[in-house]
Amino acid sequence: MTQNEVIARLQPIFDDLFMEQVVLTPKLSADDVEEWDSILQISLLMAVERGFNIRFRVGEVEATKNVGQFADLIARRMNGN
Repeated sequence: MTQNEVIARLQPIFDDLFMEQVVLTPKLSADDVEEWDSILQISLLMAVERGFNIRFRVGEVEATKNVGQFADLIARRMNGN
């Protein structure tokens, strides 16, 4: 799965969780979205794990700096890495 395919699958998850429309781009980060706080981050991670049927390891999500890096991480998880 490519980064763009993952981002396309992430968009409905973001749409469900965020009150305001958030258009996902590879460079978008939590700093760019006022509503994206630590509580929403937890909800987002849980929804992504359910939506993609994956589990994140401790610390690996925190190492991502934007949606593109997060999408790459999801793709690696889906490939078993």
